[in-house]
Amino acid sequence: MKFPERTLLVEHFHEPVLEFASGQTTAHPKDGLFLYGPHDKAKKIQEVRIGVVGTPDGVKHFRAWSARMGAMIAVPPPGKGQKADRLHLANFPGIEPTFGVTFDPERASVLTLSLADIDRKSRLLNHNEAVSEVASLYVNRVRKHLKNDERAVDLWVIVIPEIVYERCRPESRRTGLPMQVGSFVKKRRTKEDLPLLAPVLDQSAESIFENAPDFHRHIKAQFLDIGPTQLVRETTIAPEAFLNKAGYPSRKTQDEATIAWNLATGLYYKTQPRPPWKLAQVRPGVCYIGMVYKALPSDPEGHSCCAAQMFLNEGDGVVFRGANGPWKTGDNDFHLKPAAAKELLKMVLETYQEDHGRPPDELFLHGQTYFNDEEWRAFVDVAPKGTNVVGVRIRTTSGETKLFRDGDYPVLRGTALLIDDRSAYLWTTGYVPQLDTYIGPETPNPLLIKTLRSKSAMPDIRTVLGDIMGLTKINYNSCNFNDGLPVTVRFARMVGDVLTMGAAKGAERQPFKFYI
Repeated sequence: MKFPERTLLVEHFHEPVLEFASGQTTAHPKDGLFLYGPHDKAKKIQEVRIGVVGTPDGVKHFRAWSARMGAMIAVPPPGKGQKADRLHLANFPGIEPTFGVTFDPERASVLTLSLADIDRKSRLLNHNEAVSEVASLYVNRVRKHLKNDERAVDLWVIVIPEIVYERCRPESRRTGLPMQVGSFVKKRRTKEDLPLLAPVLDQSAESIFENAPDFHRHIKAQFLDIGPTQLVRETTIAPEAFLNKAGYPSRKTQDEATIAWNLATGLYYKTQPRPPWKLAQVRPGVCYIGMVYKALPSDPEGHSCCAAQMFLNEGDGVVFRGANGPWKTGDNDFHLKPAAAKELLKMVLETYQEDHGRPPDELFLHGQTYFNDEEWRAFVDVAPKGTNVVGVRIRTTSGETKLFRDGDYPVLRGTALLIDDRSAYLWTTGYVPQLDTYIGPETPNPLLIKTLRSKSAMPDIRTVLGDIMGLTKINYNSCNFNDGLPVTVRFARMVGDVLTMGAAKGAERQPFKFYI
């Protein structure tokens, strides 16, 4: 039997352009910020009000680092075997000339915690209780301060000692530590694990089992009704203070200039009305929704939370929490019931209408699963007549598909292998000619993109791929040239993780900056 040969089409999508102050454009965030400044740059220097929470040493490290951010921080000279021109790195010019904002670390609201208290709480026998108690040290200290101090704070910087990072994550082992007996036994992880004959406990304490044992998620969830946060490890801003036996930093970090770029970008984004840059060439009337499903911690019925993130050409995001329910229908499949689907999309459309005075022309639903018939009918029914709703599945791959080219570097970022008129592989990582390098450890893997459904005319697959390329450039938690994932997928898990925490109940916030 002879099979007909099939030719697959390979195309390349040009690098999306970003817009900065005075309408100036360039592809690299660092170039645009250095040359032009943020796209919504104020005429006068804006002073940012910072609150710092940490141990005395952590606060000292932050103040020293903040002083350094006020001046230029140079990229270190190339090491052995490195190129002389490393275009993916850039000197940091200082936060004020780059972003048009400033802050005085000596005037910050400084709240100190005892390292001994953190150490003791982090050694409580039950891991859920230990993480909850450590997070409460930070949160309660801030809440007490807010009751007694009228000074407003734009951003809370949470400086984390290494014992928190080592002991207060879900995968923390805590082996070899002298444990402290708390209110709960070691192996208890849910409310249902309580023995029938156990003494009666304060029911409010039971809420710790509605939270995953993750310090980062605890802080983000509990600060939803306080303010944006920036978590930073002491070893990130003061690696020279933590040396191993050989006299080298115990933890390998990025170079200081890159750390400064990333921290300053996050600080600007979380304290200013508009993001530092936006996409320059986005079709008007289009919005993108990233959908995510996350299991609720210790939920006896196995229910999940559905969350959605909306992004526009301005880049800033809005978060919506849908209803909790039995949305999981398979190992990796989640589907909303019609009423929940309608309610979630209704919230999105109402927010868009409030901001723009009209419904969107196109609404793209980005997810990692497919949409069943009743779920899709619900989305279509709630959408206005003139709004086209398009369902797109975006999935990572793990090496089953590779594309090679001649030369020393791998496939170009922006290369697409078109499978048919509705699906394609898209390489969002790869060799970048502008940087003359590929930033990655191995041959890059593509994303698998498929347009699943459309209310009206199915969009051209090239339009969908071009949009996704643009959405890989609006991660405001760093100042990288690009991400490997579009922002609709990049932070979906993080947003879902925060919203499923029991500590987030009743404190949902729409601004995306609260979740990253």
